[in-house]
Amino acid sequence: MSEDEILLGLALTVALAVGSQILASRLRIPALIVLLPAGFTAGALTDVVHPDKLVGQDFSALVSLSVALILYDAGLGLDLRLLKGATRRAVVRLLVFQVVLTWAAVMALAPVLFDVPAAVASMIGVILVVSGPTVVGPLLDHVRPSDKVRRVLVWEGSLIDAVGGILGAVVFHSLVSGGLQPGHFRVGAFLGGIAVGLAGGVVGAALLWLTLQLLRLGETLGTLAQLAVVVVVAACCDAVYDDTGLIAAIVTGLIAANVPGFDMPVRRPFFETLVRLIIGLLFVSISATVTPSSLVPVLLPALALVGALVLAVRPLVALLSTLRTDLAAAERAFVGWMAPRGIVAAATATTFAGALASEGLRDAGTILPVTFLVIVGTVLVYGLTARPVAGRLGLVGAPRARPLLLGGDPWAVDLARALRTAGVDVLMWAGSAEQRARIEAAGIEPAAEELLAVATDPRARLEGITSVYLLTGDDDFNALVSVVLRDSVDGPVYRVGPSPGGRGVGALHGSGQTLFGRGLVRRVLAARHEGGARFHLQPASDALPPGHDPLFVVRGDGRLEPATEDGRVAGARNDTLVSLGPVPGPAVGRDAEGGQASP
Repeated sequence: MSEDEILLGLALTVALAVGSQILASRLRIPALIVLLPAGFTAGALTDVVHPDKLVGQDFSALVSLSVALILYDAGLGLDLRLLKGATRRAVVRLLVFQVVLTWAAVMALAPVLFDVPAAVASMIGVILVVSGPTVVGPLLDHVRPSDKVRRVLVWEGSLIDAVGGILGAVVFHSLVSGGLQPGHFRVGAFLGGIAVGLAGGVVGAALLWLTLQLLRLGETLGTLAQLAVVVVVAACCDAVYDDTGLIAAIVTGLIAANVPGFDMPVRRPFFETLVRLIIGLLFVSISATVTPSSLVPVLLPALALVGALVLAVRPLVALLSTLRTDLAAAERAFVGWMAPRGIVAAATATTFAGALASEGLRDAGTILPVTFLVIVGTVLVYGLTARPVAGRLGLVGAPRARPLLLGGDPWAVDLARALRTAGVDVLMWAGSAEQRARIEAAGIEPAAEELLAVATDPRARLEGITSVYLLTGDDDFNALVSVVLRDSVDGPVYRVGPSPGGRGVGALHGSGQTLFGRGLVRRVLAARHEGGARFHLQPASDALPPGHDPLFVVRGDGRLEPATEDGRVAGARNDTLVSLGPVPGPAVGRDAEGGQASP
C-alpha cells in the first residue's frame, strides 16, 4: 500500500471506531452492534481498512497489548470487598462450568455443524468460552439489574477473559506440538502459564507502587506510568508464553485497586476514553479481516451454534453455578441470559487461526468466520433482548432516584424527610455521631460504611446511587469531595452553595453543580430553617405560594431534578414540587408531612 492509502485507511478506521460508538449511544444500543458490521462492511467494500495491510505482521502483537490495557482497566474496577460469600461461590462456579460445558458443547457440535476436524473444534470451543467486560458492562448499564447480579456478571466477564486467553494459548501450543491432535492438552503448560501471568501481575503491581509512591507522580505522569508498566509487563509475559500478559494485566489492576498504600491517580476520564477508543479500533480492524466469501458456507451452522449456546449451554451453566446462593430465581434466570462474546474471543481467533492454517491444519480458516458470527449473534441476541427479558423478570432498574445526601445538620435531615415523603429513596451519611443519631431518629436510611469506603476511592464506582448532594456544614469539604466523587458516581454530583465572600476552596464554583441558586447558599438555608421555615410539598402544576423558593421537582416516574444556579426547574402534571417556605409569621403553611408548619 502507498503512504496515502495507509493514511486513508488509518483515518477511516478511527472514524468508524468513534462514529460507530457515537451512533450507538444515540440509538441507545450496545456499541458492538454497530462496530462489527461497520468494520465488516468497510473491509468488504474497500482495500484500505485492513490491518494486515496497514500494520502487517505486527497486528497480533498490537492486539495482545491492547487487550491487556483493556483488562488492566477492568481489574482496576474490581473491588474484592464485594466478592464474598455467595457472590464469590457463584463467580467461581461460573468460571468452571462456563469453560467446561461451553468447550465440551462446541467440541461436540462443531464437527457436525461445520464438518471440521476435532482439532479445529477444540480451538473454536476454547475461544468461545470467554465473555468479557467490554460487552457485559455496557449491557448491564443499559439494563441496570440488581447490584448482586451486576457484581457476579462483571467479575465473571473480567476473569474469564484472562482464563480463556491462556487456555487458547495452551490449546494452540498443544495442537502444534502434538501433531495437531486434540488429545494432547498440556495441563502443566496451562498451570505454568497461569503462574507466569500471576508472577507478572505481582511484578507489575510492585513497579506501579514504586513508581507512584517513590516518584510521587501527578495525574498525567502517573497515568503514563501505568500505561508503560502494563505494556512492559504484558509484553514480557507474552514473550515467555502466549497470552499470559492478559492475566498479568488484570492481576496488576486488581492488586492496585485493592491493596492499601497505592496512591493511584484518577483513571477517568482518560482511561475510559482510551479503552473505548481501543475497543472501537480493535473491533473495526478485526471484523474487517472477515470476508463475505468466508461467512457464506458457515452462516446457517453458526446460527445453530448460537442457538445452542444461548438456549441450552448458558442456562445450564447458570443453573449449576447459582444453586444454593442468595440470588433470587429471577436473578438466576437473568445470569442464564447474559453471555455475549467480545474482544478476547475475536483477538484469540485472529491470533491463532492464521498460525494454525500456516501449520497445515485442515479447515483452520473456519475458526475466524465462525467466531465472528458467534460474536455478532450473541451480541445481537443479548443486546436486543436483555432489557425486555429483565423487564419480564422484574429486574430492570427503575428510573426512580436514589440520591445520597452527605450532611447531618437539622435542615439537611428535614430536607431528606421531605424528599422521602415525596417518594424518593434517600440515603444519608454524616461524619459525627450526633448527626448520625439525628439521621436515624428521622427514619432515614444511613449509607453503609462499605458504600462510603467505595465513594472515597477514585478507582471505584458507587453502586446503586443516582446522584450525590453535598450538604455538610463545611464548604471546603463539600468542594473537595465533589472533585473526588465526580468520577465515582453514574449520575451528577451537587453541592450546596458556599457563603458569599469565602476565601477557601469552598468559594470555588468549578467543582460540582451548585444547588438552588446564588441566593440560597448554605448559611441562608440553615438560618431560615432555624428561624422556622420548613420544606413544603405541592403539585408542581400549582402556583408557587409567595415567599417559597423551589428546590426540587420529583417527577412522576420517580426521577429527582434539583434547582441549580443555572436555572429553576419546571414541573408538569403528576410531578411534585419541593420548596422552602418563608420564615413563618402569623400565618402557617403545610409541612412535608401534610400537616401545619409550627413557628
